[in-house]
Amino acid sequence: MAKLLYVEASPRKDRSASIAVARTFLDEYGKTHPGDTVETMDLWKTDLPVFDGDVINAKYAILHGKDHTPEQKEAWGAVEKVIARFKDADKYLFSLPMWNFGIPYKLKHFIDVIVQPTYTFRFSPKEGYKGLVTGKPAAVVYARGGGYPPGTPGEGFDLQKRYLELVLGFIGFTDIRPILVEGTLSKPEAAEKAKDAAKAEAKAVAAKF
Repeated sequence: MAKLLYVEASPRKDRSASIAVARTFLDEYGKTHPGDTVETMDLWKTDLPVFDGDVINAKYAILHGKDHTPEQKEAWGAVEKVIARFKDADKYLFSLPMWNFGIPYKLKHFIDVIVQPTYTFRFSPKEGYKGLVTGKPAAVVYARGGGYPPGTPGEGFDLQKRYLELVLGFIGFTDIRPILVEGTLSKPEAAEKAKDAAKAEAKAVAAKF
């Protein structure tokens, strides 16, 4: 029995295209993987540690190979809990809208919490950087108002997909399956057609996930 962690990054809920497609994925996944469990992490309802004071000092203590003070150890425990929850999963589904060509700040905050040396990556002079979250697939639903096809001038503005997949690759992911919902700000008929196409793709990905 596998555990799927669903990370939800849109605050729009029932009005969100990324969430609508992700729900289609989860419905199909439940039908085709009845023995698996699904945990949802809504980043707008998740208490993430703030990187100031003892938390940031604890991070730099790790970077410099120093022991934590009692205060730093206690503060760092909140970071470790979030990382442990993330790493406990066997598979991952992310859903996110494009904000200002990038990702929502709540998702960036989550990334800044989980991407930590010795937990999700390591460094050595011989090997360089090496991701530690390996052998696990990730499906990602990207919603964006316009289109950013490869080879077009718009491609360079897509810092949503490019950034998230860079980060996931950095911490060890090699099996990343994107599902695009493009043109969500188009005329209603075109936007709905794009959403339906993405839902069909989500069902196909989920069935074999």
